[in-house]
Amino acid sequence: MGISQPASVAQNAATAPATLQSPKAYLGYDLGQQFTPHHRVVDYVRHVAEASPRVTLQQYGMSVEGRPLLLATLASPENHDQIDAIRKNNLRRAGMADGRVQGPSAAVVWLSYNVHGNESVSTEAAMQTLFEMADPLNDRTGEWLSDTVILLDPCLNPDGRERYVQWYKRTVGRTPSARQIAREHNEPWPNGRSNHYYFDLNRDWAWGVQPETQQRLAVYHEWMPHVHVDFHEQGINDPYYFAPAADPFHEDITDWQRSFQFAIGRNNARYFDQNGWLYFTREVFDLFYPGYGDTWPIFNGAIGMTYEQGGSGRAGLKVITATGDTLTLGDRIAHHHTAGMSTIEVAAENHQTVQEEFSRYYQTAQQNPPGEYSGFVIKSDASGDRLRAVAAHLDRQKIEYGRVAEDGTVSGLRYETGEMDRANVSAGDLLVPAAQPKSRLAKVLLEPRTTIIDSLTYDITSWGLPYAYGLEAVAVTGDLPATSGSIGEASSRQMGEGGESSYAYITRWGSRADARFLGELLHQGFGVRLATQPFEHEGQSYDAGALIIPRADNLEMEDAFDREVRRIASKHNRALHGVASGFVDRGSDLGSSSVRPIKAPHVALLSGSPLSPYRVGEVWYAFDHQFEYPVTLIDTDDADARALEDVDVLVLPNLAGDWDSKEKRSMLAEWVREGGRLVTMGGATKALAGHTPFAIEMASHGADTTAVPRRYADRSRDALTSATPGSIHRASVDTSHPLGFGVGETYYALKRSDDAVSYLKADDGWNVATLADGEPVTGFMGHEAQDRLDETLVFGTQSIGDGTVVYFSGNPLFRGFWYGGFIPFANAVFFVGQ
Repeated sequence: MGISQPASVAQNAATAPATLQSPKAYLGYDLGQQFTPHHRVVDYVRHVAEASPRVTLQQYGMSVEGRPLLLATLASPENHDQIDAIRKNNLRRAGMADGRVQGPSAAVVWLSYNVHGNESVSTEAAMQTLFEMADPLNDRTGEWLSDTVILLDPCLNPDGRERYVQWYKRTVGRTPSARQIAREHNEPWPNGRSNHYYFDLNRDWAWGVQPETQQRLAVYHEWMPHVHVDFHEQGINDPYYFAPAADPFHEDITDWQRSFQFAIGRNNARYFDQNGWLYFTREVFDLFYPGYGDTWPIFNGAIGMTYEQGGSGRAGLKVITATGDTLTLGDRIAHHHTAGMSTIEVAAENHQTVQEEFSRYYQTAQQNPPGEYSGFVIKSDASGDRLRAVAAHLDRQKIEYGRVAEDGTVSGLRYETGEMDRANVSAGDLLVPAAQPKSRLAKVLLEPRTTIIDSLTYDITSWGLPYAYGLEAVAVTGDLPATSGSIGEASSRQMGEGGESSYAYITRWGSRADARFLGELLHQGFGVRLATQPFEHEGQSYDAGALIIPRADNLEMEDAFDREVRRIASKHNRALHGVASGFVDRGSDLGSSSVRPIKAPHVALLSGSPLSPYRVGEVWYAFDHQFEYPVTLIDTDDADARALEDVDVLVLPNLAGDWDSKEKRSMLAEWVREGGRLVTMGGATKALAGHTPFAIEMASHGADTTAVPRRYADRSRDALTSATPGSIHRASVDTSHPLGFGVGETYYALKRSDDAVSYLKADDGWNVATLADGEPVTGFMGHEAQDRLDETLVFGTQSIGDGTVVYFSGNPLFRGFWYGGFIPFANAVFFVGQ
């Protein structure tokens, strides 16, 4: 029996109850004739939920721009009557709810559409699939729903999709053109792939940085599905892709998860063969990086899969491919719809086995967890801020943890040395036991060294949370220490410590919360000073980077000074130490010239074509939500010398096209000479290298192997000798420099390219964070790339005239989750050059 196509909708609608309308009947056009705006998608999904006894609808959140995020639950009427019992039983299978599994159960399938906004066919296909599954006269789908619960999210990224749909509607003419050169096939910057903040939501599942992801993770954890399909599009000339996936598979993917992908793939192939549609499997799309919509569900016990239709933002309503065929939106809908229905069919036919294997997955996690480690201890930082940030991250992922009850030692691998050793642990450190429901996900996110069986992978190869948060940790091989309580707000952060100030307030520096606190003080007009040297005062020791809020710099506030400072400190959970005198016990007094006033900077971010939307978005989001400090986005077309006259700090996330030119570099150099502070990241640093007056130079090491004879068939693997798909490296930090304040003596740098920046010469600037060698702590890096990284710069500064350039060789704000990078970045914005 075949799966019906969109063309059959009218026939189905003729026999369906009048109250349930097909997409064509409700929207007024056949699916595939035009793109459906999000508000009409919402209307239709709500109509189906109201008209069909098989459907209920939940709004689980809102996008950044205020569009509803919806989840439709499809089940037989009988199962709907006991849907909460089915859900709770499934959570009991996962060990995530109390009690024994008894009573009703079903295989749970989750279908996720349009995580990439301009892969816009997905939502159109979702409406077709929703209708056929909801139609009470469709006996075949009714049989499936006797044994399955289908959770259907029609659009994970409504802001990005609407950006694409509205642009396309404004751009296309009365008769769409299939020629690729037509403007409707060439989206403008930033295109619709990403969300409001230009984040790739299909890289965010493991980090939960963006609001859409956070809300989705919460509702996902209420169900824990057995099968998850993530619908995508790829290049217009590519045939359809479905599981099984390509190598490398992460070692923590089970044999059952691998084998059932083949069962689903064979069924998909059966329908595609019947229709004569081209497809491929086991190539390109691997299962290694944990942030995808296929791998993250896998590490949560599901059969996770990506389905890729040829098309994306360049396809429009129709486009001529390289073979001369015309690919239509209707074709794309039919392929996605067929693959989705085929997957439901396989899950329904194997519903009992799917549930049993899911139960076995979680039983193994709790009774015989994978890997050599019994748990992971993450040591607290001085303030506890970073540790609490780790705890919040684990909370989003529903990974269990506790606090170490008392000081002691454990055996295991120390992250900071990479060696097996006895290690000290302290009361209050965070302990993640391996034996728990989320055992595999915990191992994947926390393990000190990733194991990769094939380095031809699609994304980064290392991401360990202790490295990302810049914390010492131990992967424990022996007995675990006792735990007590949870990671909450430490008593040292309670307000009132030190009493009210008659002279000044002092607080330490070293976390993102400290940056938010400073940012609000400056934005509210407070006078704040920076201690550039360590000191001791009234029994407390302070490192360089401590913030001083003197009463003398805020006299205009009069009696409100204490109240307002303490209110803002309480809001950001900062510990203030009120002092009665500026005369310190050791070091420079609080009125010394080494305690410098911090000017509230006017910060601007270069934005627009041809820069990377992702890199722009990471900085934009950091200021809007992670620092909560104002930033002005200046379009590349408008960023001339006049536009920069009142800008104190300009952030360049990367440079390309017209901005990688002598004219633009000269303009930037003159602006810096006049007192500007330029912060360059990754590609922007590379673009300035070798161009006077910028002192930065790209490093080049190793022999030239391009003239060596080699086999054509080995070209992809040969390229890996110089590849850097994302590895972690240990850098040494000069903590006496303002750019290094609060960072710590070790900084873990995530390298995503083999671009290497030479040390700045002694007369040219300061090498604040450096790599002694290129060997990664974890992750894959080709040996030639490692050679290039020997004795290279991670971040540093150069003075030019009255201004300063801060160079980051890579991206300290990568995907919003590399917490350790926020500290030097905040230093670059607030401290350097003051």
